[in-house]
Amino acid sequence: MGRGNCEGEGREGVIARYTDRETGKARGRATMTDASGSTSTGGIYDDAAEARHLALREQFLIRPDVTFLNHGSFGACPRPVFERYQSWQLELERQPVEFIGRRSQELLREARTALSGYLSCDPDEIVYSQNVTTALNIVARSLPLKAGDEILTTDHEYGALERTWRFLCEKTGAKVMERELPLPLDDPDEVVEAVMAGVTPRTRVLFLSHITSPTAVILPIEKLIAKAREAGIWTVIDGAHAPGQVPVDLHALGVDFYGGNCHKWLCSPKGAGFLYARREVQHLLEPLVVSWGWQARDPSPSRFIDEHERQATRDFSAYLSVPAAIEFQAANDWDRVRDECHELARWTAAEVAELTGLPALSTDSPDWYAQMVTMPVPPGDQAGLKIRLYDEFKIEIPVVTWRDQRFVRISVQGYNTRADASRLVDALAEILRSER
Repeated sequence: MGRGNCEGEGREGVIARYTDRETGKARGRATMTDASGSTSTGGIYDDAAEARHLALREQFLIRPDVTFLNHGSFGACPRPVFERYQSWQLELERQPVEFIGRRSQELLREARTALSGYLSCDPDEIVYSQNVTTALNIVARSLPLKAGDEILTTDHEYGALERTWRFLCEKTGAKVMERELPLPLDDPDEVVEAVMAGVTPRTRVLFLSHITSPTAVILPIEKLIAKAREAGIWTVIDGAHAPGQVPVDLHALGVDFYGGNCHKWLCSPKGAGFLYARREVQHLLEPLVVSWGWQARDPSPSRFIDEHERQATRDFSAYLSVPAAIEFQAANDWDRVRDECHELARWTAAEVAELTGLPALSTDSPDWYAQMVTMPVPPGDQAGLKIRLYDEFKIEIPVVTWRDQRFVRISVQGYNTRADASRLVDALAEILRSER
């Protein structure tokens, strides 16, 4: 990504190159062209990729008048998967007693089996939850922390789970120890060193994101998990953005607890997440809601499954639709789609960097970012920028403040195209020019 071509020119000069001198409006930029004359954003995102993305857009329910560059917040569900979800809901309503009372355990087992195969773990090591926040609240509220214990983390974590740990610390007297990572992110070993330098004899938990929420960077969690296990520290990973965006092999990771979402990058219906717990640590977990699975009269072989899955009346159609989401991505060659999305995200990030002259958070590598990339923009009104992007340009994208700097977090999914990327850069050019 880099700084763009701004040396000696200044931000105003760069922005001026993206605006029409007479109208003051952002002007379109010529797309890149290969030797044959066909347009391309470079790399593997060529005209064939664009055609695939346009076809995929027809399978999603996103409003056509909105440039949707915010898949990372709540995801988006393809039409075939959403229809499967609705069919499960209809089946439930036609005979609720049979569906919930007599079939639920087997249906959920089948859905867990499909998800466990996707995540490379065993069906009795995962349970479904509404979202990763719920899943990791189970972990945080179960671990036997006491006064003086430390939870080691970074300043890149998701706000809801930061609050979870601080809430528990107020109850127990434990402490959250937050580490800053060196920027730009370049060497995974430097990140490992920066995090592990915070380990003390009181460190009990290492809490990290697989892919961070505000900064959209992929952390080297494999090495960090291994170091923590060597030190006898529990590892808790927030995988909200990982399944569907990067490969996840839970057994290979060796992690103790991992919470993830299926409704983000795996594209399941909303309200489908999961909690993974290694068998050796499952006994530590207590259910957030005590119901029929606790001291079950007809227990299954897994107390972990019973206590966290067998709960009160609820619609678990979103969980049952996860296999359909996995099948949808497999049928559409999602490995290739992910690679194309990364290339389009990479191109967009480079354009934003050229526009602003500001450095990226990491080196330009798929080791550090995948389909999401967070790019700095000049200081200004965070909320105002987000409002203007949507109200004036119908662009849905998060604008965040992190380390007192303003950023846009760009999400690229299979339904996004060159036009979406260009629209964002043009809109930013116009708004930033008006902010000068």
